[in-house]
Parts: sequence; structure tokens; C-alpha cells
Amino acid sequence: MNIHGVKAIYGFEMARTRRTLMQSIVSPVLSTSLYFIVFGSAIGSRITEIDGVPYGAFIVPGLVMLTLLTQSISNASFGIFFPQFTGSIYELLSAPISHFEIVLGYVGAATTKSVLLGFIILATAGFFVPLQIAHPVWMLVFLILTALSFSLFGFIIGIWADDFEKLQIIPLLVITPLAFLGGSFYSIKMLPEFWQNVTLFNPVLYLISGFRWSFYESADVGVATSLAMISVFLLVCIGIVTWMLKTGYRIKT
Repeated sequence: MNIHGVKAIYGFEMARTRRTLMQSIVSPVLSTSLYFIVFGSAIGSRITEIDGVPYGAFIVPGLVMLTLLTQSISNASFGIFFPQFTGSIYELLSAPISHFEIVLGYVGAATTKSVLLGFIILATAGFFVPLQIAHPVWMLVFLILTALSFSLFGFIIGIWADDFEKLQIIPLLVITPLAFLGGSFYSIKMLPEFWQNVTLFNPVLYLISGFRWSFYESADVGVATSLAMISVFLLVCIGIVTWMLKTGYRIKT
């Protein structure tokens, strides 16, 4: 393996985060803090607790997941899209580095940034609500698997997109609504039975539910089902990325 090549890509992407600190770190943390203030005061005064958990603490895993999904996609998609947009992707393809090493550099950096952001948001949440993590190891597993899976998904979007509009359309019009409707701010047990069944078709529900279980041992769906869903999504993304790089889809044209 070309370790130096992977480190060069990884280091470049991590350096981009330092150059855009306001956009990459400060902005998501401020947005999440506003959610705590608005939802915690407005809704928390009416819904004191859900499944025995104070409402302010209940929404923490959902808010972390909401940020994790959008930032993982954004970091990875822009990382591979910009070289395509500027044409510097051809210099990368002609370098003595394999497709796997290219993905490892870009996706590894995006995953690292998202996981660090997740920890920063958790630390920020501690200033607003009392936090408890019943299963810290499983919390870390869900955090890393989700960041890795959606970084790969973002890598796919970055290759597929041929302009900045397409780069943003899926995170804004698909992922964010699914996160809001996947139990980020409520338990699906609060919904009528029909809508509970409809929500089960939302894949983001399983991520939020499993992640919340690692905090409070409270989940809308089984933990094993949540792990199975994220594992399947990870494998599907790996398969699509492999096909794209082998065929040169939108990269060599």
C-alpha cells in the first residue's frame, strides 16, 4: 500500500478543515446549540420526558445523528467533487496510487472529521442537558459506522454530481427530511399506528434508534436490526464505489 499517497490525501483534506474552521466546525455546533435552545425550551416545557428520559436529553442522539449524516456527506462529496471540477483529478489518477487508496484517503478524512464533530456536539450538549451513556462502546460503534457509511455515500454523490446544485440536492432534499422524520425529536411510539408503520420504511430511523439505545437503553426498533441496516448500507456503498472506480464512471470522461 502507498502509505505516503494516502497520508497526502488525508492530510490535505484535514488541512482544508482547519482552513474552513467556521464552516466545518463552528457552524454545525452553533446550529445544534440553537436546536437545544429552541426545542428544549419550546417543546421541552410541554413534553417533560419520553420513555423516562428528559426531553432535552432525549433529542441529543438525534441531533448528533442529524449533524453526522449531513456533515459526512458534505465533507466526502466536496472532497472528491472539487478535483473533478478543477480537473486536478487526472493528476491523482496518473499518480502511483490505487483506487482503494484514493477512497481510503478521502473517506478516511471525512469520517475522522465527522466523528470529531460528533464528540464536540456531545460535549456541547453537556452544557445544556445532563447526559448519560449506558453503552459507550456501542455508542462509538454506531458513531463510526454511520460516519463511514455516509462518507462513502457522500463520495458517491461527489463522483455523480457534475455541478454544485447536484452536490447539495440529495443532502438537502432527501437526507435532512429523512433525519427529521426518523425520530430525531420524538419517539415513533407517539405516532398513530399507521404512521408508525410508514416510518419503519425510513432507513434513518434505524440509525437514530440504535444510537439512542446506546445512551438510554431506549429504542424504537431492535438494536440488532439497527446494526443490520447500517451494515447493509455500508456494504451497498462499498459496492457502488468499487463499481464507479473500476468503470471510471464520471471520472475518466
